[in-house]
Amino acid sequence: MITCVMYKFIIYFFVAWAVLACESPSQKKEADKEIRVYLTTADKSKIFFADSVSFQDRDHENKQVIQIDSGVKYQQIDGFGAAFTGSACYNLMQMPADKRAELLKETFHPEEGMGYSYIRVSIGCSDFSLSEYTYCDTPGIENFAIHTEEKEYIFPVLKEILAINPDVKIMASPWTPPRWMKVNNLQDLQPYNSWTSGQLNPKYYQDYATYFVKYIQAMQQEGFEIESVTIQNEPLNRGNSASLFMTWQEQRDFIKTALGPKFRQNNINTKIVVFDHNYDYDSHKDDTKDQGQYPLRIYEDPEAAQYIDGAAYHAYGGDKSELLRIHNARPDKNLYFTEISIGLWGSGYNFGEDLMWNLREVGIGTLNNWCKAVIVWNFMLDDKRGPNRPGGCTICLGAVDIDSSDYTTLTYNSHYYDMAHLSKVIKPGAYRIKSGGLEKQGIYYTAAQNPDGTFGMVIQNDTPAAEKIGITQSGRYFAYYLPAKSVISVGWK
Repeated sequence: MITCVMYKFIIYFFVAWAVLACESPSQKKEADKEIRVYLTTADKSKIFFADSVSFQDRDHENKQVIQIDSGVKYQQIDGFGAAFTGSACYNLMQMPADKRAELLKETFHPEEGMGYSYIRVSIGCSDFSLSEYTYCDTPGIENFAIHTEEKEYIFPVLKEILAINPDVKIMASPWTPPRWMKVNNLQDLQPYNSWTSGQLNPKYYQDYATYFVKYIQAMQQEGFEIESVTIQNEPLNRGNSASLFMTWQEQRDFIKTALGPKFRQNNINTKIVVFDHNYDYDSHKDDTKDQGQYPLRIYEDPEAAQYIDGAAYHAYGGDKSELLRIHNARPDKNLYFTEISIGLWGSGYNFGEDLMWNLREVGIGTLNNWCKAVIVWNFMLDDKRGPNRPGGCTICLGAVDIDSSDYTTLTYNSHYYDMAHLSKVIKPGAYRIKSGGLEKQGIYYTAAQNPDGTFGMVIQNDTPAAEKIGITQSGRYFAYYLPAKSVISVGWK
């Protein structure tokens, strides 16, 4: 028998079910309509301004439409970030702990921050360290030991970063081997006791491979997994404050006879990445005229190629189109973009000009030419553009600059937002997907599908006028007015 109370409960249940049945799809539809937008303008009137738009009926009068096709996938993306050099970490460690924690959370947190996800560190010193050093400055590989500058500045910062985002990947690059491993050239083989230039003595190939192994193992013991290593920062640049000249022939022989086998013997899965220098291979120099297509020359040797994940590039010379040529020749090998700096050269630093150039040429440009990671140079320098080393860059700026009078006042430069616009909506593990249909000079874009199925796009308007850009994906459409000289990051389900 149904009591009055039971009857009322049944009526209430069906009414509640009807309300949910009527409202939930509508509410879900409304939730699905929201498209996140982050806007930065070259004139700084908007700096990572958070906005949103909704899907709408197709505006057929708007001919500026980008078509997204998630059925066509390209490279998988590892992430975006900056270099945490000794100088950058020194400056960070001078900050009050709470201010440093706030900045690193803003930069690295996957949801509450910008979501930076890939960083580069030096193996030993770089031109942005407090001194020149390697981990084995006393001859004999048995004397390997991590330097105090790493322990005091770099390790604490890395630990704070990984506490915020444990999935951040680390690439490591040497600027020089220990000086006792260097010779003046490969003909005379005379000792070359200098931080700058010289070549690696083939006699020490095995010791230098052990040096890499010991470094990776030491970092693991500290809790840092090294995702990838490059063999030598700028191997065709003799002139940096810490440097080594290393031809493709030398990298090939070092990898196939020493480094690759050592990694395999020690069960090290760290990716080996070659080159790590300019698009033009510094071909204007007399001693580099035979160094063109550097990675491809190494890949021609199957004994070396079996150990190599891919090649890394800088943008201080040549054009990003070289990336596409390398990819087309060897699509089985990955590409990384690992360095570009901003600074006071030429007519000086200009936020808007650098924002536009770096997004077009580095951010969007390298992704659309098959790079799976994009990393800019120093994350942080001080107001004196340091600390830096004599013979290195003395006019570079950081992605963030800090006032050394208080180690609190920050200036966010264009590089910070270049990487933020990419990392905010394109997540590690995403695949770049097909985007096209709009070909207008000054409009640049790239699109990706994230591991959770969401979509991310970065669109740049490098024209002097506002532009209404439409986007279609799976029969859906939305549009946004990009101000003149601006960039937007867009994320949606």
